[in-house]
Amino acid sequence: MQVTAIGTVTVMILLLGTVLFAQETLGRIGGNEIAKIEISAFMSDKASPADAKRLAAALKRDPRVKSVTYVPKAAGLRQMRDRLRGQIDTSLLTSNPLPDALRIRVVDPNAVHAVADVVRKMPNVANVEYQRDFVDRLLRLYDVMSKVSVAFIALLVITAAIIISNTIRLTVYARRREIAIMQLVGASGTYIRLPFICEGLLDGVIGAVLAVGLLAVGRWQLWPRLESALPFFPLQQADSNFGLFALQLLGVGALVGIVASWISVGRYLRT
Repeated sequence: MQVTAIGTVTVMILLLGTVLFAQETLGRIGGNEIAKIEISAFMSDKASPADAKRLAAALKRDPRVKSVTYVPKAAGLRQMRDRLRGQIDTSLLTSNPLPDALRIRVVDPNAVHAVADVVRKMPNVANVEYQRDFVDRLLRLYDVMSKVSVAFIALLVITAAIIISNTIRLTVYARRREIAIMQLVGASGTYIRLPFICEGLLDGVIGAVLAVGLLAVGRWQLWPRLESALPFFPLQQADSNFGLFALQLLGVGALVGIVASWISVGRYLRT
């Protein structure tokens, strides 16, 4: 049963670390994609460059706005020509059809819609464009991933706690006579609990150490191979402090062992 408890904690911490690392990786990659999203505010024909700069200054004071870039129509035309080079012959244009524009980036992707609505109502703004469908899909994906991750992590922790609890209960049952004698001579509940709590703590810590070792092997041996196998996917951006990550996982293993042991021994003492 001890081996079963330690093995369960190892598997639980291993899966927990994998899920958290994958969540962080996808979160950073998605965050980089979101950071590229811009709200394009096109000025009206009657608006002057001074009007556009005043509007940009007002938007910079909004805490939801990360940056605002003023793009004059001449610069916008150059960017369009560079983007369409080899696709459309822009030399046929006799005049500049583009208006002055503001490129706006927000701090939180959830605020994209709200900021776009505010900009659309501002004076001298003729039109506002951004990737609304892409933002909606990305936010929905983040929401689903967060809920699934939380549910999966909770399931892993509960499973490990139940197995450790049952292991400690069997140990308590095997020593029921000694515990009864200790109760008769006046030993406190905490004094009786302490050895079993230490046993649960050791189960949790040993299992977590084994899991962290396996995660370390995967991080430094398998991860570089995965990066080289998927060069088109920006996995190299998902780097983290593995030392702090390992300490957190060890803390989770220890906590699960302590809580499961405390509950298990408490039930026996009450009966």
